[in-house]
Amino acid sequence: MPEACNPVEIFGRYRSRLFGIAYRMLGSVQDAEDLLQEAYLRWHQTDADAVRSPEAWLVAVVSRLAIDRLRRATTERAAYEGSWLPEPIATGDFASAGHRAELASDLSMAFLVVLERLSPDERAAFLLREVFDCDYGEIARVLERSEAACRQLVHRARTRVRQGEPRFAVAPETKERLIERLLAALSAGDRDGLLGLLAEDATWTADGGGKVPATRRVFRGADRVARFLLGAERKWGHVVTHRVAWLNGEPAILSQVGGRVFAITAIDTDGDRIVAFYRVLNPDKLRHVGGPRP
Repeated sequence: MPEACNPVEIFGRYRSRLFGIAYRMLGSVQDAEDLLQEAYLRWHQTDADAVRSPEAWLVAVVSRLAIDRLRRATTERAAYEGSWLPEPIATGDFASAGHRAELASDLSMAFLVVLERLSPDERAAFLLREVFDCDYGEIARVLERSEAACRQLVHRARTRVRQGEPRFAVAPETKERLIERLLAALSAGDRDGLLGLLAEDATWTADGGGKVPATRRVFRGADRVARFLLGAERKWGHVVTHRVAWLNGEPAILSQVGGRVFAITAIDTDGDRIVAFYRVLNPDKLRHVGGPRP
């Protein structure tokens, strides 16, 4: 085998890259970890000396396992109570060393939500090409398709991503300032100040998973979002505290009750106004955001 190293060390060398692929494919930290465990067992059982490129072999296995898992997840998510959002993950000081690498970009909640519109094969091809910079020959080997078919998959995925909510290249510092202004307006009960931060067609999506109260449908409109936020703050502001935390590679709001994580709220922005809110309240999805859960 070209790489003179034992199988455990080889897998460890590529683990962060493999986790990055699995997490972006599945939108779940636990599912990504389970998938890596299965990939490791397969790697441990194979004849490593016969593998020309361990990295390519492992990327292919993880991608195929993720595609199979996504196909099964379609039925599960159709029965999910309310809106389904990806599981957030800390990428700042609270991130584990094993998760921090390969999770620095193209990880925002808005991006992961857009990826949900893609088929499993489209999602794998798009991520391998656009995020992990794989050539079409490698993607063809992973997906066991022709290069022409993979080019078509990537093209179709790009089109569907562009047709989704527009993505904006906004500096993290800009997003952090918007969040700080948002929290200040909420604390002061400043409706006009809050409306000044929201795009006219801003959307609100919340995921309680049927385990905690949450809005069950996506709603739209600056006035409606502002009324909802101010109403929630009047009702719960005396027990809930908010702070800025780095989640999914960008600033977000981490809300706590009694020092325990109650919810996280990610935003999407065009740089001037907030165009979308994504709030995760499902306690099963708050394991990896930093700090104890409720």
